[in-house]
Amino acid sequence: MGSTQTDPPSAGPRKVIVAGAQLGPVHVYTPLSETIERMIKLMDDGHQKQAKLIVYPEIAPVTFFPRHILEGDELEQYFDREVDGDPAKSPNLKPLFDRAREYKMDMYLGYAECTGDDHVHYNTAVYYSGQVDRVISKYRKVHLPGTFEPYASKDATNQLEKRYFKPGNLGFQAFRAPDLIPGAVTQKSGTKPNEPDTLGKGDPIMGMLICNDRRWPEAWREYGLQGVEVVLCGYNTTAWSPDLLGTSEKISTREKAKEEALFHNKLCVAYNSYANACFSINVAKCGVEDGKYPLIGGSCIVDCDGAVVVEASTEEDELIVAEIDLAMCRRGKEKVFAFERHRRIEHYGRIATQTGVVEPEFL
Repeated sequence: MGSTQTDPPSAGPRKVIVAGAQLGPVHVYTPLSETIERMIKLMDDGHQKQAKLIVYPEIAPVTFFPRHILEGDELEQYFDREVDGDPAKSPNLKPLFDRAREYKMDMYLGYAECTGDDHVHYNTAVYYSGQVDRVISKYRKVHLPGTFEPYASKDATNQLEKRYFKPGNLGFQAFRAPDLIPGAVTQKSGTKPNEPDTLGKGDPIMGMLICNDRRWPEAWREYGLQGVEVVLCGYNTTAWSPDLLGTSEKISTREKAKEEALFHNKLCVAYNSYANACFSINVAKCGVEDGKYPLIGGSCIVDCDGAVVVEASTEEDELIVAEIDLAMCRRGKEKVFAFERHRRIEHYGRIATQTGVVEPEFL
């Protein structure tokens, strides 16, 4: 008789309460201290709801400044610098880390980073573990949208991330969040990762993205190939910018453009969560900044089957909370998206070797 396919033993429940801390508008004139207080208030609310992980938006503490032409000190005021190699000691950000430390809460925090002596700017997110009291991973945004030079139209909403940031240079490196779930298998147990009886039983495997990254399946698949269980993504996404996004009859009005932007946001995170059998926590800074720049909301927690578990209902400061069970990820990873059985990398070379479109020859 022929051999039969056997599946790895299933892990038991691996539940954790997580939160997304959506922020309403942050204006050019909003004091940084005020925004930090709002962020701490959301963390306090998360603690009351027993959340063990909180996710903030992209460039959370300040307005989305890449829409403006800025130089010198006017630009540098939006960037934070590490102290002694530790972002948790940055004077502007320290109150957030102090509160997370008090609550032993893990935190994804997006901010504009200025490096040390070389003074390079990145659009950055870090993961702080409240369990071990340190930043355990840093991610720098890879897919920078927009342009270097401003648009010609004086009424255009600029998107100048290419002007103010370098593309991320840290890649898509997954990491484990220590002690976030009780009873996780660790090195101390003497067992090894990637064995059939240890898959899905270790500390949660995390990945980080920022805004436009979520639109690129390659980024998610990099994490999927590392067994990611939760992808964290903060964003600031315009609701109306025809210069940046193009236009058509279908999105000819501000209302239609916003509706499409919300649809595309949910489409990206739902499909890629499904296709990589992982949860995702996707958090906006939203509302109308400076009275004229609309950003979409739509913050949501998505499960590993692509279903939205909870979604924000406002464009203001709002906490979304859900208990998620990472054991659910095993079905997708072991069945439809069992990469080791079904991927055909001999046919994917173009993805990693070509950037622009090269059409077939004319008939």
